[in-house]
Amino acid sequence: MRGYGVVNLIGRACIKRDEENISAGERFTVKRRMTTWHKRDWERFYELARRPWRHRRPPRPVYSTGLNRVLPAQGFSLSELDDAGVDLDLAERLGLPVDAGRIGAYGPNVTVLRDFIRSSRQPL
Repeated sequence: MRGYGVVNLIGRACIKRDEENISAGERFTVKRRMTTWHKRDWERFYELARRPWRHRRPPRPVYSTGLNRVLPAQGFSLSELDDAGVDLDLAERLGLPVDAGRIGAYGPNVTVLRDFIRSSRQPL
């Protein structure tokens, strides 16, 4: 039988071509897609990571858990964005995290959002 033949080696199926049809160069040529980064890719990554924000970093939302204690939240609630006068498109452009699952508005988050919006509108 010439051409391709299916050979089962220890439970694995593989395709084997006749030895006479394969040149020495073809036998060991394996084309792989590179999944690792090269040196230039890492240089570009660190160059972008080191750049400062244009104005200042977006604020991180918090929520109250009891007396004098706050914990970081996943994102601002929709009611906090609404109270601060921010729509979802503007929040996305400014890089603000949004958590649609949170309910209610925490006052300090609203004031921080308002201050951030004011400072982002003024050129530095």
